[in-house]
Amino acid sequence: MSNLVRIARRIIVSSPKQFRSMASESVENCPSSKRPSTTIAVGQMRSTNDKAANFCQVQELVAQAKSKNVSMLFLPECCDFVGENRAQTLELSETLDGQLMAQYRELAKSNEIWLSLGGIHERNSEGKIYNAHVLVNEKGELAAVYRKLHLFDATTKEITLRESSTVSPGERLERPVKTPVGMVGLQICYDLRFAETSILLRKLGAQILTYPAAFTYATGKAHWEILLRARAIETQCFVVAAAQQGWHNKKRQSWGQSIIVDPWGRVLADCGTEKELNLGTAEINLATLDSLYQSMPCFEHRRNELYSLTAYNIKSKEPTEDRFFAKNIVDKRTIFYESEFCFAFTNLRCVVDGHVLVSTKRVTSRLCGLDCAEMADLFATVCMVQRMLEKIYQTTSATVTVQDGAHAGQTVPHVHFHVMPRREGDFCFNDQIYIKLDERAEDKPPRTIQDRIDEAQRYRAFLDCS
Repeated sequence: MSNLVRIARRIIVSSPKQFRSMASESVENCPSSKRPSTTIAVGQMRSTNDKAANFCQVQELVAQAKSKNVSMLFLPECCDFVGENRAQTLELSETLDGQLMAQYRELAKSNEIWLSLGGIHERNSEGKIYNAHVLVNEKGELAAVYRKLHLFDATTKEITLRESSTVSPGERLERPVKTPVGMVGLQICYDLRFAETSILLRKLGAQILTYPAAFTYATGKAHWEILLRARAIETQCFVVAAAQQGWHNKKRQSWGQSIIVDPWGRVLADCGTEKELNLGTAEINLATLDSLYQSMPCFEHRRNELYSLTAYNIKSKEPTEDRFFAKNIVDKRTIFYESEFCFAFTNLRCVVDGHVLVSTKRVTSRLCGLDCAEMADLFATVCMVQRMLEKIYQTTSATVTVQDGAHAGQTVPHVHFHVMPRREGDFCFNDQIYIKLDERAEDKPPRTIQDRIDEAQRYRAFLDCS
């Protein structure tokens, strides 16, 4: 079946209330969902400020995991070290191309095992660190890096912690990563308290959510297991949470209880809160997710016309198919960004350099025909594209416009925005750009397809690196 036939069928059957979640499509297309059960392992340890001793603990956990034929081991936050103060934490931190990460990579490679390094102190250029969740594949390559979004600045009766004094927050949610055990969505510790990110990861195709942590003793005792089981139930994902356990120094104690939970909320493995160095294993079968989604299709029952969640600044996947723009076909090679409900592509006739279009995937002619999820996703994408263009073209202004309906000048009956970076003096009169927008078909010949492809590649490369 051709891509265009697939698109046509999708358009015929789609309506705002009939949109299926991206997660369902991703799971159906993921070969791992049809594989037999696989064994995963979750580690528990007690890190101190002795990096060599901590690495020895990781080696022991890897050895235990290998003896149980595990293909992926999940390790806790701070598996590299726990500093006794801010100055020591900064001093011990390394960049991801440093000596310690090289040791982790060699450990994964020599044992042919995937490692989830739950929270590495990644030194950055701001005089702080990132709390970085790093995935290393069985070849010793960095498969993904997620930098913690939510920083733990909290005061309880027992402790006062200000993570933000040492850590810079991450800037984006990362797409779930394809691994031998399934599509893994990456989070860290305090992120567990924010259900929005777990829902977004499931929408993006996650089958396993992982929350490596160094939960404080008091908050762990009160909330750790409850929150993990809740995340599993509400997302219908497996949840893997590796944890630190015990006293790291005189001031800091972690709860422990590394755990694996299935999508029904059942605990499959529990390392407890007494043993510092421990390993839990569980067999998971991703094929069970399909029957769960069918029997309780929660994500299909979400009221997209009334509410939505949209991830801003998330990286785009490489476009895999052409798109309809009303009755026109947009070559996938000219598309430089795709989100859940819209796509951005280079223009056939430009009013100014950098003039691009952002359109909905579903063909509908008017803004008022969009549902809440499409509205939020479309405007978030427009803002992200505007920010990208201003950085590339070194401008500080942009004209962002939509012609909504034929009497407003709309010539293509499909909702779309024009995003045009502006320079000082680019027109004699500032609003002349709107006149040029109407006249562009007569004033300028169409650009070649290669010009548009080359421009799209530039934008795609910029977004991948930003």
